[in-house]
Amino acid sequence: MQTSVLEIKNLELFRQEQLLLSLNEQVNGGEILTIMGPSGSGKSSLLNWLTGTLANEFHATGEVLLNNQNVSNLPAHLRHIGVLYQDALLFSHLTVAGNIEFAMPKCDKKLRKQKVEQALEQVGLAGMAERHPDNLSGGQQARVALLRMLLSEPKAILLDEPFSKLDTQLRVDTRKLVFDLIREHKLPAIMVTHDHSDAEAAQGKIITLQSQGH
Repeated sequence: MQTSVLEIKNLELFRQEQLLLSLNEQVNGGEILTIMGPSGSGKSSLLNWLTGTLANEFHATGEVLLNNQNVSNLPAHLRHIGVLYQDALLFSHLTVAGNIEFAMPKCDKKLRKQKVEQALEQVGLAGMAERHPDNLSGGQQARVALLRMLLSEPKAILLDEPFSKLDTQLRVDTRKLVFDLIREHKLPAIMVTHDHSDAEAAQGKIITLQSQGH
């Protein structure tokens, strides 16, 4: 399996005329770069820029390279960058399996079913393929969201405060699972968090952004 590399080259991110952040970073497969900082420091906007969904009041110069390919001008769905949010954002009209399959590359139906079942087993959700997401606990929903993202076969992963709504023990377990899978799949990851324990657990470089308030 080829290891992906995510590069941020000469990024300058502005809100209207105000420079929020400038960044040059390379994240190798299996590494997690943590971005911390107060609200308004540009953390979420950085993730939006990486996925190609930057709001109109912001603009940026610089490039996103994924495996040496410049994806800065590609639409979001062609960038192959997966995102895990603090809410699971599961479709309640689909089963657990339906949610995971939703983002999977097209393949033989039987094979797809097999992949989903194996993945569910790997995260301790064996036999839950036909369950309804509304009937799952918060921790289970977080794991389904994780699988949906991983099985979409992203080349890089962004984590947007993904553990903030889980209670302490669940947070520790879910975080370990997410980080282990990032390392196992050798995916470059960037995590935005307010939580120092998240940052420490990621065992990677930590960048702290400054508030731009006047």
